[in-house]
Amino acid sequence: MTNTKLLEQFRSFYFKNYPDDMETQISYFAVFGGLDWEVDTTKPIAELLQVLVLDNFEAIDAQMRELTLNNTLNRKLLKALATGDRRIFSAFNKAGLNNVNGGIALNFLQEKGFIQLEYSREEHPRNKYPNTKLKREDARHRISHKVLFTYPFIRFWFYFIVPHIKEIEAKEYDAFFKDFEMRHNSYTSLVYEELSEVLLNYHLRDSHILSSGSYWDAKIEIDILTLTQNGNIYVGECKWTNHIINKKELHKIYDKCQKLGIEPTQIVLFSKRGFSKELTQLSGVKLALYSSDDFTALVKKRSADYTQCLISLL
Repeated sequence: MTNTKLLEQFRSFYFKNYPDDMETQISYFAVFGGLDWEVDTTKPIAELLQVLVLDNFEAIDAQMRELTLNNTLNRKLLKALATGDRRIFSAFNKAGLNNVNGGIALNFLQEKGFIQLEYSREEHPRNKYPNTKLKREDARHRISHKVLFTYPFIRFWFYFIVPHIKEIEAKEYDAFFKDFEMRHNSYTSLVYEELSEVLLNYHLRDSHILSSGSYWDAKIEIDILTLTQNGNIYVGECKWTNHIINKKELHKIYDKCQKLGIEPTQIVLFSKRGFSKELTQLSGVKLALYSSDDFTALVKKRSADYTQCLISLL
């Protein structure tokens, strides 16, 4: 289903700042999305981080602490969710929480609107093979739901700022900027994946979508798996990297589909920098290719007001 709140934030960011292109829009939105700030997207992100975030660190940090009630468990869980694989149980372990205090923190973050659950569509081996004696590892397997951050900036804060908070408090920024430069692309990948699903569902808006989102189980992860009422299956993979995508990626997806036991109606690839000539020649009914420019479709219409979807800081 279309993530309406993310789409509205994406549009709000665009119409407030008017970036030159969609690659810039996505890259800057992944950091500053969800904020009612004017962002000069002609300037490097590192420069903006210094002026908008680090120079105002104390004020923003105070408001972030207020939003989380300055509760250690809430902050630990947000950091674990931001920097980990988004699975709830692994985040509890990473944050040193158990199912009780972790559950309390998770419920608080949901109620405050900072996160939303992405429910697993994996079928437990016990239900899939009810009359079969399972291996111990299969019998003990726990299906874990994942979490998505409602506002990109909150995820950015707990992904990049909080791990370096002691240094930043001391106004020592080198480690933070080095970390940001090294991991900015991988960080942006999740927001790109979420926006890619929004774009796919936009193009499927005349279909009745039964289920949409990422898919994961113990062995397979797929960025986007969308099912429609007429039985169509759309399998998508998203690559926010600085090189074009080639045919090898297509083979990897077909391999995943085979292991999962599904026959895709269409493979959908999303790429920051486009596709190889060989892959482009294969595009058609069975293969759809989307590059950064195609995200312009999401900002064609301007709504009167998106401020209800933004958080106020500063």
